[in-house]
Amino acid sequence: MLPKDIPYRDEFLEAIVENQYYCIVTVDDQGIVTYLSKSYCQFLEIKLEDAIGKHVTEVIENTRMHLVIETGKEEIADLQYIRGNYMIANRIPIRSNGKIVGAVGFVLFRDTKEWMEMNTHIKSLLLELEHYREQVKQQGVKYFLHDIIGNSPKMEALKNKVKKIAPSDVSVLIRGESGTGKELFAQSIHHLSNRSNQPFISINCASIPEHLLESELFGYAEGAFTGAKKGGKPGKFQLANGGTLFLDEVGDMPLSAQVKILRVLQEGEVQSVGGTEIQKVDVRIIAATNQPLEKLIENKDFRKDLFYRINVVQIEIPSLRDRREDIRVLAKYFLHKISKRVGKRVIDFDQQVMDRFMTYSWPGNIRELENVIESAIHLTNQEVIGLTDLPDYFSVHSNAFVEKNTLKEIVEEAEKQAIMQALQKTNGDKKEAASLLGLGKSSFYEKLKKYPIQIP
Repeated sequence: MLPKDIPYRDEFLEAIVENQYYCIVTVDDQGIVTYLSKSYCQFLEIKLEDAIGKHVTEVIENTRMHLVIETGKEEIADLQYIRGNYMIANRIPIRSNGKIVGAVGFVLFRDTKEWMEMNTHIKSLLLELEHYREQVKQQGVKYFLHDIIGNSPKMEALKNKVKKIAPSDVSVLIRGESGTGKELFAQSIHHLSNRSNQPFISINCASIPEHLLESELFGYAEGAFTGAKKGGKPGKFQLANGGTLFLDEVGDMPLSAQVKILRVLQEGEVQSVGGTEIQKVDVRIIAATNQPLEKLIENKDFRKDLFYRINVVQIEIPSLRDRREDIRVLAKYFLHKISKRVGKRVIDFDQQVMDRFMTYSWPGNIRELENVIESAIHLTNQEVIGLTDLPDYFSVHSNAFVEKNTLKEIVEEAEKQAIMQALQKTNGDKKEAASLLGLGKSSFYEKLKKYPIQIP
């Protein structure tokens, strides 16, 4: 701090914080904006009085100021995308008597021409990176680690774990509720692995009929069965040779297929249905499930030896209600992504909508959040989404969720309402309803038994 007896002290401080060549923001220990420089207000096209008192995530796109407060670690020269431009941001925690009381962030550039030249250079590099990303997508990968939105401590720890295990060939079991983004993590692991230039092949074990699953996994020889394709067809294991095979909803796999997969993992050999030739394959396995495999093992519905084969490293993805600090940034991300895709100018959420988002239980997790926002964008006639733009089930029943006594009751009520809505949309078709909710067949039927739902 400057001594109070320095001449022109106030003018000196104002000259520092209101310099036109850099932007400054300060937040308190809760991430609430306490100051925003004039240059930052102009850049964000926001009035100072509208920014003060709001959480920083509601004011600055892709900010990490609140995370600096949580971690206590400064972030210097971090690339941040704001309003169509890439900015270099510095974020520093503020301490008083050893306690973090806030944080200050600033973006520095000397003149507009220099900034535009640097921004053009950054965009050029990112376009080149995007070219390489497109090449990787040809191997079956659409998502990368930075596509996983969320800066909460749980998500940061999870991303760090992915970086550690990705380079090895170790089998990974990804666990989490439906809609948490299990395939995003699977593809991110493959992309960061030494197999990234090889195929990433995915199969949903719950969506393929049992009598067809083995031929899908291991392929079939010509004439193996009626209707078999001339010349036969390679299976997922053959297609993934040298790369990664993602077994989604592995808990729904029939025992007969489990036995054969175990043999492939043990011997590295595949025999197609109706074939006699043994083929060597080198495949990394990443499996995912939303089911308690340990309980399935007890009920003899899942092989214990296969479980230990695929469960070398386990990743548990938290539900959205367990990382509520990510809801704001996810909501803003989906708002921007979807409104841009549909060509509709929708720029923000009414505060009541964001409050509802923060108290809702999200039984469908990120997938449900994205669907709710997409529905609201199509329904609204305003630039700001209001409560009346939300889907009927969401706006009508949300109060019931928060008035329940326990989290378990909240989740059960949400699941019941979601299942009822899905059955109504599919005219009682349970298979389509399960698919709509992203649930495996067995999981869906278990929930039907659990809740007293009348099928239309």
